[in-house]
Amino acid sequence: MYSIYVLKSLKNSKRYIGFTSKDSRVRLGEHNRGCNKWARENKPFVLLHTEPFDSKRDAQKREKFLKSGQGRKWLDKNNIK
Repeated sequence: MYSIYVLKSLKNSKRYIGFTSKDSRVRLGEHNRGCNKWARENKPFVLLHTEPFDSKRDAQKREKFLKSGQGRKWLDKNNIK
């Protein structure tokens, strides 16, 4: 099982979009612990949105879409800010 997730930085309101095979709450915890340079500089985060997928390929396609201009518009239209 895979999922995409959308996080929001409480520091600067930036959104982060990713996909994972882990539980989204586990991944949120990793981001809040500063799993990489960007996360360390922008934490803490809250989880705004998740979508489950059966295949890695489908999750990656959805992640790519949400990172596009049309995907950002979809997130804004659906109040995922």
